[in-house]
Amino acid sequence: MKMVKISSFVLVATLAFGAVTTNAASVNPVSGFETRDSKQVKTIVIKGSDAMQFDVKEIKVKAGQKIKLTLTHSGKLAKAAMGHNFVLLKAGVDVAAFGSKAAAARETEYIPKSEAASILAHTKILGGGESDTIEFTTKKKGTYTYICSFPGHYALMKGTFIVE
Repeated sequence: MKMVKISSFVLVATLAFGAVTTNAASVNPVSGFETRDSKQVKTIVIKGSDAMQFDVKEIKVKAGQKIKLTLTHSGKLAKAAMGHNFVLLKAGVDVAAFGSKAAAARETEYIPKSEAASILAHTKILGGGESDTIEFTTKKKGTYTYICSFPGHYALMKGTFIVE
């Protein structure tokens, strides 16, 4: 009888406390993003392929929300041949002009020093199978563009970053 009472208590406690969660995260089945409320970190994972494509074309976040973004190069080619990065540009930046300057900035992983003021956040250049994670916050509402700044990639590898 004592064993039944203890087992019943454990079962009731598990059901009661196991159903309560303090994590406000949920996964969007369409985008695969883990989203959290604006007071917590929003985790975003983007993949870049050997076909020069990001798998995510649009990202939405809340103003002031901390973002943890991971870029994964899902391909097999080395970074010297098919490097990828994630570069979030400020609103109004001329993407083609930025891309031209980036192509000449090999020594700085295609992040032109002259354009540092045009960049909100960026990862390092990755080769096949590599990943890089960055954390940043965007405070100003607006629509921004993100690109891969490896030479010639910005025309195909780009997306929209919306801060609401």
